[in-house]
Amino acid sequence: MKLNWAERWVVNNPTRVAEQKLEIKWFKKCMPLARGARILEIGCGRGAGAKIIRRAFRPAALHAQDLDMEMIRKARRYLKAADGKTISLSVGDAVRLPFKALSLDAVFGFGFLHHVPDWQAALVEIARVLKPGGVYFIEELYPALYQNFIARRIVVHPRDNRFVGPDLKAALNRTGLNIKAALEFKFLGILGVAVKDV
Repeated sequence: MKLNWAERWVVNNPTRVAEQKLEIKWFKKCMPLARGARILEIGCGRGAGAKIIRRAFRPAALHAQDLDMEMIRKARRYLKAADGKTISLSVGDAVRLPFKALSLDAVFGFGFLHHVPDWQAALVEIARVLKPGGVYFIEELYPALYQNFIARRIVVHPRDNRFVGPDLKAALNRTGLNIKAALEFKFLGILGVAVKDV
């Protein structure tokens, strides 16, 4: 599901970049990746997260994907020429990732999953493309934040088939992605590191 004007503003401001820097620092502390990894960021927006990921993890290849062509256009403008050497941008759907099975070392998702109507299918796709031992770095929000009386009038999200902590963790386990570290704020959201079964 594409973002509306209000959520585009939320994800494309300096505060969000500062938040992502802190989250990536925590991710790296919990689960460092070897240099030269192949990484995918789903829901890359204007490319700020991809830029931070590239600097923190030094991947051989970083694929940044978004469902919205307008966000990919913004990412092209935001990323400098030096970032373009290791960051490839594409329009794509999280439930049909354009990668071979077992081809990626890590997948990053900064709050994209709660926008996907069939979020379980997106998790299956993430597990499919990750190598055994591959890592899914996840930041997600729970419905209390985006389906409350006020938020429902400002931002647009799917209303059915939503998840909270236990639902998300159970679905991750079913796909072979096991949470190794998590910061969870009950009813609000989770920051987590899940590793694919070897």
